[in-house]
Amino acid sequence: MFRQITEARLNDIHLKYDEASGLKAIVAIHNTRRGPALGGCRIIPYTSTEDAVTDAVRLAQGMSYKAALAGLDLGGGKSVIMEPEGSYDREKLFKAFGQFIDELGGRYITAMDSGSRVSDMDTIATQTQHVSCTSSSGNPAPSTALGVYKGIQATLKTHRELGLSLKGMTIAVQGLGNVGFALCQLLHQDGAKLIVTDIDEQKVQHCVQEFGAKAVSAEEIYSVPCDIFCPCGLGGILSEDTINQLQCAAVAGSANNQLLTPECGQLMFNRNILYAPDYLINAGGLIFVAMTYQGKSQNEMNHRINAIEDTLLQVYRHEQQHQAPSSLIADHMAEVLLYGEQSGQLSA
Repeated sequence: MFRQITEARLNDIHLKYDEASGLKAIVAIHNTRRGPALGGCRIIPYTSTEDAVTDAVRLAQGMSYKAALAGLDLGGGKSVIMEPEGSYDREKLFKAFGQFIDELGGRYITAMDSGSRVSDMDTIATQTQHVSCTSSSGNPAPSTALGVYKGIQATLKTHRELGLSLKGMTIAVQGLGNVGFALCQLLHQDGAKLIVTDIDEQKVQHCVQEFGAKAVSAEEIYSVPCDIFCPCGLGGILSEDTINQLQCAAVAGSANNQLLTPECGQLMFNRNILYAPDYLINAGGLIFVAMTYQGKSQNEMNHRINAIEDTLLQVYRHEQQHQAPSSLIADHMAEVLLYGEQSGQLSA
């Protein structure tokens, strides 16, 4: 555990067990230099405590980088709940979790993530004020989709072979959840031709009927000829195998932790596939959650989401200048913001 903490440069990690509710929870606070740590609460059935700790640490680091590049006065953190086996009292579990969050005194603000619901955030809110994504906050998915759309605009401006208009462009979207579907709406409005896939056949058919999209299998989506591939589902999907299948000019989607390993960023660069670092392009949801929690205006929020395009253009310029993968460039830019200029020099 201490090796993981050291390698990720994590501030601290907190573990909580509550016998009455069955709560087994971990909060990883990565960095609070820019403000309190904000990050979602994930509840899934982990196979081991080690897996849960690893997930919390990795995700907390990503949230720090995301908040820094989004220009937010917040740090990064993440919480995971090891979902109890069998039946359990969900309200009791999240009340205990809310008490745990409150004990941290505001150093960590929780929100929705995989497996958790708006109703869970409402339950947490009965125990602490350090929570967002409640029923009074609104849905962050449209803001995430808008940020990805802005990132795609930056990608068009950078990759000369793509042109500046989405009209007639072929875009493959993997994953049609709240964000993926909202992104398809924006792309369709601009005249893009969509190729889609999802494990939920109803969602696929909805896009076929609504946008005239072409449906393909989950395995086929990697190898379909397209201009831009948009991963909007699970993480870890860009591996050596799938990268070698890609027939696109760029990858720009909302999924978290898209690269299976850091080396996959180099593979994308070697293949001359322009890659929009996931925690930069998908930051619209975090911006929405953060600025809603802070009581910021809609204009301030829109300005911050629109700035995703400018930041990604900066990453792409540095990629060309240093001849280094965009994933490495984005990491370096975030680390300078988090740790200062002494964080190290970028090397190709």
